Amino acid sequence: MTRRVVVTGLGIVSPLGHTVAETWEAIKAGKSGIGPITRFDASKHQVKIAAEVKNWDPADYMPAKEIRRRDRYQHFVVAATAEAVRNAGFEVTDANRHRTGVVIGSAVGGVESYFEYANDYYRTGDPRRITPFGIPMLIVNGGSNLVSIEIGAMGPTATPISACATGAECIGHAFDLIRFGRIDQALAGGGEAPIFPLGIAAFDRVGACSRMNDDPEHASRPFDKNRTGLIFSEGAAVLALEELEHARARGASILAELVGYGSTSDAFHITAPDPAARGAAAAIRAALDDACLNPTDVHYINAHGTATSLNDVMETKALKMVFGEQAYHVPMSSTKSMTGHGMGATAAMEAAFSVLAIRDQIAPPTTNLDEPDPECDLDYVPNTARELPIKIVMSNSFGFGGHNVSLIFKAFN
Repeated sequence: MTRRVVVTGLGIVSPLGHTVAETWEAIKAGKSGIGPITRFDASKHQVKIAAEVKNWDPADYMPAKEIRRRDRYQHFVVAATAEAVRNAGFEVTDANRHRTGVVIGSAVGGVESYFEYANDYYRTGDPRRITPFGIPMLIVNGGSNLVSIEIGAMGPTATPISACATGAECIGHAFDLIRFGRIDQALAGGGEAPIFPLGIAAFDRVGACSRMNDDPEHASRPFDKNRTGLIFSEGAAVLALEELEHARARGASILAELVGYGSTSDAFHITAPDPAARGAAAAIRAALDDACLNPTDVHYINAHGTATSLNDVMETKALKMVFGEQAYHVPMSSTKSMTGHGMGATAAMEAAFSVLAIRDQIAPPTTNLDEPDPECDLDYVPNTARELPIKIVMSNSFGFGGHNVSLIFKAFN
């Protein structure tokens, strides 16, 4: 018999705010975090818009010397973790530190720091220009390592990487560690800071990015007939997860229960999803089976919804394959229409939104959905948030290389 796992805290840094409350209020109001790129001169790029974290000062979260030793994505991870720990009343003591895990990932890690130091080295030819903190800033497990050191967690510190599904995969892995008895509590999620010249250029060359530079607030258009591609984003989200009796013993407030996790691969293409949606459908089925639920039990779905021509149709097909006629009766939305696509971070952010949807009994909107693609004919909660009874939420995330992850959260009782 497996153990029950509950969510006791959330932390978010996003283009819509530096906290859970700021971000969630903006999401419910349908506000956009997308605007012109300000982090570098994008005049030579065909993509000149992104969803940046605004008015960010890492000095609010760490000493000045640590700022210089950490990549921007790690700044976001540390800040989101601090909020999750604070909100959960999460404690690491001598008695439980070996039963505390950290599973926080990133799709690409400290690539901005790597880009800057590589440029500096090739410009000067001087190896002494490379900081001794270069490797810790670059590695994809750097955020998870920093958190484990700062809170004193001595259980598993893992970083499963599944491209744009990374944050959800990390949550699913932490879920397994807790429910199968390896640990009693964990911090899980993802962080990303990919808005730098090479990151924008590389994704644009794949043909994935929107070039709707003149109207950034309306550029992310999931499931819309006139969608033009994804919008690069940055930020972090972290969930505090605990075994139920562990949370009860310390009197923790429980936000929701994590009840299902499915993970599969397409084995199809290095970037494109399988148009037959077999892998995505299998992950969705696996999550439902894991939770011992039927499609009719799900009240809301937070979709991957990237606003790319391939993903939106594939995801719609996958849901129809699993849910059948019921797919037309389950509200679903893509919050990437407001946050943009922060790769590994966004999957964790959307898991947090799923928990908040249960807490507030509200389905966030898919903004900019003015003319649905005929092949995307489900209920995507267009443009305006919707109040409705929500007890069970599914959150789907898919990534380059064919990674598919589905999580299911349930109102706690």
